[in-house]
Amino acid sequence: MTVPELGISGQLKLKASKVLVIGAGGLGCPSLMYLVGCGIGTIGIVDHDIVDISNLHRQVLHSTETVGMLKCDSAKKALNKLNPNVEIVTHPVAIANDNIFKIMENYDLVLDCTDTPATRYLINDAAVLLGKTIVSGSGLKTECQLSILNFENQGPCYRCFYPTPPPPNSVTSCSDGGVIGSVIGLMGVMMATEAIKVLTNFYTSDNFKPFLSLYSAYGPQQGLRTFKMRGRSPKCCICNRETRSINKELIESGALNYSVFCGKVNYNILSQEERIDVMQLNDLISKNNENLETPLIIDVRTKEQFDIISLSNSINIPLPKLTKIKTLEELKGAYKSDSRVNDKTNYYVIC
Repeated sequence: MTVPELGISGQLKLKASKVLVIGAGGLGCPSLMYLVGCGIGTIGIVDHDIVDISNLHRQVLHSTETVGMLKCDSAKKALNKLNPNVEIVTHPVAIANDNIFKIMENYDLVLDCTDTPATRYLINDAAVLLGKTIVSGSGLKTECQLSILNFENQGPCYRCFYPTPPPPNSVTSCSDGGVIGSVIGLMGVMMATEAIKVLTNFYTSDNFKPFLSLYSAYGPQQGLRTFKMRGRSPKCCICNRETRSINKELIESGALNYSVFCGKVNYNILSQEERIDVMQLNDLISKNNENLETPLIIDVRTKEQFDIISLSNSINIPLPKLTKIKTLEELKGAYKSDSRVNDKTNYYVIC
């Protein structure tokens, strides 16, 4: 209340505000902590996932005691200890076409703390149709980014920035690609700060400029960089009212399938004859060892994953490197001329 940018009027605005946080993970946890700490009146938490021990280095509201508990319940338990005067409403469901409007319509501001394009497009479309501002953050490995979308139903939305989704095979989650906990935590804190600025009317239709802030912890230009972004796209299919092709009925009916729109990677590209299970591979190795011949097992995961755990008789050639190998000699060179490599070698690939 003594900070000039807020004062007593700003604190009262926070107390009267209702904020929806979608995702109680790496971004949602630090955001929730500071939003509850600053005295938001009502906070909704949407998350259907349960706490796993692998979450704990970045999802700081959870603990070893709450492993196996719903994340929204685990978060509420910790937040109630921090500030029991905040009303916390949990929504232990996966956000979807048939429930997003009912959940979102009761809140003033939305924090998108999710990690898949399909969910981000769904959240964006519902927020635009309901006239809600979104504080949007994302992070992976050592980098993260932040933006405010659909500000006062005038600023650009997610579709203005990304009218078409990225190729599905280019999208990596934190669980697959890894993330440094403090990096994603920093972005969560920044999201909470931007939420406070929106709720206390620091931003206005006159002074708000669309932006995208990028933070790189290990990049050549370490730190935060902020870029000016264009305003609403005249070709946007959701926020341009004159050309809008997406409406509430289309979403709620399921006619707009976000999973199909964003696509998915088809991992089932081999026939059954081209696959073997680990027991069959073990039998092959045992039989070949008796004949002093060992099949060559190529592990195509990243070096970091291979270093964590691997089969003792396998070699690591990450997939991007393997796809560039065209000849037997290049294959030999990839792992220092393994004596097992010849034109009669049996190769087995594990990923």
